[in-house]
Amino acid sequence: DEMTEKVRDMIGEYIYSYDNEDLIDVVGKLLLEKNMTISCAESCTGGLLAKRITDIAGSSDVFEMGCVTYANRVKENLLGVPHETLEAHGAVSEETARAMAEGIVRASGADVGVGITGIAGPGGGTAEKPVGLVYIALSDGKNTWVAKRQPAGRMKSREWHRHCAASKALDMVRRYLAGLPVDED
Repeated sequence: DEMTEKVRDMIGEYIYSYDNEDLIDVVGKLLLEKNMTISCAESCTGGLLAKRITDIAGSSDVFEMGCVTYANRVKENLLGVPHETLEAHGAVSEETARAMAEGIVRASGADVGVGITGIAGPGGGTAEKPVGLVYIALSDGKNTWVAKRQPAGRMKSREWHRHCAASKALDMVRRYLAGLPVDED
């Protein structure tokens, strides 16, 4: 209808469903339609993104692997995150998220890879890197995009930060698969 068209014209790239579909279902369908695979390298989300992907029917056709890489040595040894990157920028940084996404693509052979690193809380934050700071990277093996999630407003729970980070990652994948700008921030 007319109102739907007006809204679509204004914010179309942010709409992922007109039929009340969950974001993960939309991403799953896009991966299947495009015959593409995905892998995840997660830190602060603790495998939540991989869980959400594997919750969908048909995920075995699109999901290659997921790794929860909390320890820096595992980020280095499994994903190839350079020791120098971790020393210079820390585990919670744009550079580390980028290296995680690129590393999981190399390790798995997936078409796209996601790297997530951050501080879910409730402790562990600093003035420079507060609780809720998360970096999310998406790589297709040629290009890599990184989004930064800043903590918003009052203190949120650990579950909140993890859910929002996984949802942001899914939306980045959706945008990539739909041919939209991934780094809309």
